[in-house]
Amino acid sequence: MSRPTSDPGRVVLVTGVSRDLGRRCARALSDAPGVARVIGVDVVPPRGDIGEVSFVRADIRNPVIAKVIAKEDVDTVVHMSVISTPGTTGSRHTMKELNVIGTMQLLAAAQQAPGLQRLVVKSTSTVYGASSRDPAMFTEDMEPRRQPRSGYAKDAAEVEGYVRGFARRRPDVEVTLLRCANVLGPHVTSPITSYFRLPVIPTVLGHDPRMQFLHEEDLIDVLQHAALEGRPGTFNVAGDGILMLSQAVRRLQRPSVRLPGFAVGNVGSALRQARVAEFSPEQIGFLTFGRGIDTTRMREELDFHPRFTTAEAFADFAAALSPTGGRTTRLIDQVARLVEPAPRPLEQAGADRG
Repeated sequence: MSRPTSDPGRVVLVTGVSRDLGRRCARALSDAPGVARVIGVDVVPPRGDIGEVSFVRADIRNPVIAKVIAKEDVDTVVHMSVISTPGTTGSRHTMKELNVIGTMQLLAAAQQAPGLQRLVVKSTSTVYGASSRDPAMFTEDMEPRRQPRSGYAKDAAEVEGYVRGFARRRPDVEVTLLRCANVLGPHVTSPITSYFRLPVIPTVLGHDPRMQFLHEEDLIDVLQHAALEGRPGTFNVAGDGILMLSQAVRRLQRPSVRLPGFAVGNVGSALRQARVAEFSPEQIGFLTFGRGIDTTRMREELDFHPRFTTAEAFADFAAALSPTGGRTTRLIDQVARLVEPAPRPLEQAGADRG
């Protein structure tokens, strides 16, 4: 759907601008040719410079978002409020409300907006899950082998269901759903970046998962491309190539410790309670089995070509990390003690006789 040549440009509403990637996406769109205005929406103001973006303090869980869309004459919505960690929201319950209830209210508001022409939703490849029965590469038409039961993956799956329902009710609106691989970059804070920032990297014994990454700059570019070019459909988005976890750890030049799967879960629980890293069941599944997504449709139909390969995105992220420091040996010892099995009585008795 093209706008008349006399039209001054698109009016874009971006949700989730209090977070760094949302803020940067909104600012990039405001600088793009063909965009008249960008309205950034969130419950708290963004901390960085938003340039010419007009900020509106609003909670997308509240029906008041419909008034914002109508008042500002919005024709394009970029939804970036589906978050992977509670962060400043405080709890998993609040996170689910923001992700699922927030999306429901936003789509209800969008359905009532006759001038809306385009909806872009940032989703995640996490919806495919990670299991031993997965195909080598997931295409957009495939379903996960195991439906997510909790956490971010379940939120994202529910959000996608609501988006597909909206697309059926409003066939006049171009709906683009972007299933992005894990986003990496010097400024990204997420479960996977917290994992790679650990001074000692725990890995699952007997597994070397395949990984794909999307650079933070490519995420901004693909959101802008989808918002301005209008290619409806569902698209996997990732940098070219794959990286094995063992390769990634070597390139970080950080020590790793191989642990049984249950032990990685125990370590993850301890790190999560200490707010050092977020180890959800879906994260542990990913670190065990990995995931591959086919990006043919991204290149051929969406006509988007990331600037960074998976390896280049990881290298740029790794270059910004500080050295582990002198705590390495102590941390390895602590992890080893945490998962070391207690000797069985007969083994202990035999040791005593020896």
